[in-house]
Formats: sequence, C-alpha cells, structure tokens
Amino acid sequence: MNELTILPIFIVLPLICVFIILLFKTFTPEKTADIAGDILALLVTGILGAAVFTLIGKSGIYQIGLWKIPYGINFYFDGLAWVFLAIINVIAFLTVMFSINYMAVYTYKPQFYALFLLMITGMNGIVLSGDFFNMYVYLEIASIASYALIAFGTEKEELEAAFKYIVLGSIASALIILSIAFLYANFGLLNMVYIAKTFAVTEHSEFMKYVIILFLIGFSIKGAIVPFHGWLPDAHPSAPAPVSAILSGVVIKVLGLYTILRIVGIVFGFHQITGILMIFGIASVLVGSFMMYRQEDIKRMMAFSSISNVGLIILAFSLGTRLGVFAGLLHIIYHSMMKSLLFLNSGAVYYRTHTRQASRLGGLSKFMPVTTATGAVGSLAIGGFPPFNGFISKFLIIYAIVAAGQYWLGVVALFGSFLTMVAFVRYMKITFFSKGPNMQGVEKKDVPFFMKLSMILLAIMCFASVVLVVPKIKDKIISPAISVIMDKKIYWSSVLK
Repeated sequence: MNELTILPIFIVLPLICVFIILLFKTFTPEKTADIAGDILALLVTGILGAAVFTLIGKSGIYQIGLWKIPYGINFYFDGLAWVFLAIINVIAFLTVMFSINYMAVYTYKPQFYALFLLMITGMNGIVLSGDFFNMYVYLEIASIASYALIAFGTEKEELEAAFKYIVLGSIASALIILSIAFLYANFGLLNMVYIAKTFAVTEHSEFMKYVIILFLIGFSIKGAIVPFHGWLPDAHPSAPAPVSAILSGVVIKVLGLYTILRIVGIVFGFHQITGILMIFGIASVLVGSFMMYRQEDIKRMMAFSSISNVGLIILAFSLGTRLGVFAGLLHIIYHSMMKSLLFLNSGAVYYRTHTRQASRLGGLSKFMPVTTATGAVGSLAIGGFPPFNGFISKFLIIYAIVAAGQYWLGVVALFGSFLTMVAFVRYMKITFFSKGPNMQGVEKKDVPFFMKLSMILLAIMCFASVVLVVPKIKDKIISPAISVIMDKKIYWSSVLK
C-alpha cells in the first residue's frame, strides 16, 4: 500500500546512522565525533517522531521483496502498532535531547548514541514485524543494546545490574524462541495473522496452552512483571538517566506489554490468560507499591513505581472489556510521558548533586527552579492528581475494574495508587523543599539548556494530553487500537482480503 511505503525508514534510518556515528568516532577527533553523534541522533529520532504522525489512521501490510504472504517478510501496521511506534520515537527524541548535555561527562558518547539507535531499531522492528521469527530477531537486537546501555558506566554497580539483566533476559529469550519453534512445528509457518486465524477456527491441543504460557513468561520477564521483575530495580539506578527513562518509559512496554497484547492477546486470545494476568497484575501492584517505601535511592524507588504501574495496566487488560483495554492503553501512553520525565528529572538532580540518596538531598528548589517545577508535574501526574494525565488514566482503570464487578481488584488498584501518590509527594518534599544537608561542593544553578528543554516538553505533554484526551486521543488513537485487540477477526479479514 502506497501510504505504508514509509515504514522501512523506522528500521533502516536509525540502523544506517549507527554506522555513520561509529565512522565519525573512528576517523574524526573526539570532539567532532561527539557533536556529530548529538546532531545525527537528534535528527534521526526527530524525523522518526514526526513520521509517525503521518501514519495516523493507516493500516495494512507492507510486503518486503517478492515473497507472498504468508512466506515473505512483511510489516503489519494498525492502530495498536501506531500507539507503540509513537511512544518509542517521540520519547526517544526527547531522551536524546536530554543526553546532549547529560552524556557529555561520559568518555564514549558516540558509542552511547550508536547503542541507543540500535535499541530504537529493535523496538521499531518488534512493533512492525508480521511474523514471529523476525519479531524475535528485533527483540534480541533491542535486548542486547539495552544490556550494553545499562552497563555503560562500566563501574561495579552497572556491570552487576547488566549481568543480572543478561541472565534473566537470556532465559526469557530461550523461552520465546522455544515457543516459536513449537509454533512452527504445529502450524508449518510463522506468519502472525495466518496463525491467529487458524488458531481461532480449528481445534488445538492442550499442548498449545503450555506454548502460550511459555510466551507469557518470556514476555513478562522482558516487561519486569512480578514475579519476574528481579532485574529492573538494579538496572534503573545503575544506568545513566536517559537509559533509565527509555527503559521505563518505552522498553518494558514494547518488549513486555506490546508483545503480550499482540501475540498472547490478539493471536491466541485474552480468554486464555485472563486469570494469570490478574494474578500478575495484583502481585505487581502490591510488590511495587510496598517496595517503594524501603528505598533510599530515588531511582530505585522510581523503578518499583514502574513495576506497580505496569501492574495497573495488566489489571486493566485482564478484565477483557473494551473499557479495560481503553484504560490500559491510555495508561501506557501517559505512563511513558510521566515516568520518562521523572527519570530525566532524577538525572538532573544527580547531574548537579552527584548523589541519588534521599538522605543527602534537600533544598534544591532554591537554585533548580525548572528541575523542581518539572519534577512536581511528573510527581503529581504519576500520583494521580488532577488536572494531570495520571489522574485520568488511573481513574479510568479503577472505573473499568468496578464496572466489571471486580470490586476487590478496585481496592487493590486504589491502594496501589495511594501508595504511589504518597511516595512521590515524599520525593518532592525531601529532594526539593526540605532543608536537607549542607550541599557543599554543589554548583548552585539549574541544569543546562537541552536537559531543561526535554523536561519542560515532557511536563507540557503531561498536561496537554489531558486536554486532548477527548475526543482527539480517544477517537484517532485509542479507538483504532482497541478495535485491533477486541475485533481482531474483522481486522484479519481486512488486511488479508
């Protein structure tokens, strides 16, 4: 389809720029290579972020080469793919903007951009892939790049966190590729739509239920869903702030939530896993919420908050209702904004104070006004205060749970949201407004321009997205994604006719 000819640039453009950045690193002076990396990474993510918005309302298949469906390599694009493609590339652009100043203190800045763009390539490929094998290849590209980015500082803490992530991520990858092998043995091909149609209209063995569970466990590890979350609390504090922002705002959603939605939910059907999803959701909300209060490290606290919010999203999807899916998708979008802002905000704090320990912070509002204001917006948003976006999505999740008659789940969601609110109010009070220790040796001014600009833009998004939720986001963005998930048989017939 002509309107989908733009899709390959989401893979090709960042991948080409990886090699260009490394060539600059090899053949030009260090300062020139750093500037080239800044410009290229910002330009590429900006182009991709803008390109996403030309695809609103589009759907269909982009066929690569002359091989016909179901044997060739194809990109599938629909409303659900659009949501995640937008999250990936818009947040990536703002994160790169923050990195221009933040990553200047690191020795290997071009390598950071190369790994970052490689990770973006992998995540874009996951979202667009129309067959299981290529989805797995892109999943591994994104995972390997994220392993390296977590270890980027090469200190003991970073290397230990990356090692844990590699071990658990490798187990997840093994489960996923094993499941794909079982699918191929059962169906003789790996095209997602064809397998989904066949699975929906034919009898299948009990063994397929175990294949679905293997997929679910593998993707739950990638998405840091309790009880498979062990790598995340170490990875977030250890990684540079831009990496933490993209990990929490994007990576766990694409490698975990999107793959669960697309493969376990759409291909096989949510009715297969609603009970398991509900258990995972409850566990994630409670574990994430309670563990926030035991953390002295502000980034570790935010990591557990991510686990809790992923739990809320999983609870919404486990209802299997249109309202639940709507609320879950909306919270995915809004959480990507809120949590990216908060991790960048914590990076701004660390940039000036060189500590993440709450007991060593305080009084930053006196000389970091932009960081304080944007931190307040992010904290109020994720705490569920009106008029910010977190209030809308959390309210809708709880409303969807109550409307489905699951009142006790509503209590769990409300309790988790309350604990999150208290934790982030405490974060703001201790970090920015309490008297705190004497900040000797701290340069008493706000962070550089690009760091402030990226946080300001995210803060604006946390408010502006509320104004746009009705009817723009609902009708043009969320509703097409809901149709893909809830009315999948209609979608299959439309793309394959």
